[in-house]
Amino acid sequence: MSMTIRNKHAQGDYAIGDTFEAGISLTGAEVKAIRTGHADITGSFVRILGGEAYLVGSKVYPYKYARPEMFQEARSRKLLLHKAELISLKSKMEGQHLTLVPLSLYTKGRIIKLSVGLGKGKKQFDKRKELRQKSINRDIERALTGK
Repeated sequence: MSMTIRNKHAQGDYAIGDTFEAGISLTGAEVKAIRTGHADITGSFVRILGGEAYLVGSKVYPYKYARPEMFQEARSRKLLLHKAELISLKSKMEGQHLTLVPLSLYTKGRIIKLSVGLGKGKKQFDKRKELRQKSINRDIERALTGK
């Protein structure tokens, strides 16, 4: 069974360019919680500190059969990327004023992966323009199908 947790606000708030796949360092109870869908990456972001990438602001809710002691719901989790990828991402972020946005958290076999995209924040008028264009396209499709 494949579980996917999506960041619903990412596509609306950012213009996403390149995407990357990263592993994520988790504890056993966190892995079980994510496999049952008890996680939220909405509003989270990736920060590169000291040559390592961290997922900040995500929440993994406690697994109900695990011991609740020492469980931190909103801790920063280390992302597993190659050094060359980290250097490339850091240079793109600084040079083009981009941010790393988590797009989805999913299972790939027995492994849990995080899809991360390089995004540039959209302004409010860009969001309105995009909604207007979607509405126009929808009206055109309705007219063509005769509904």
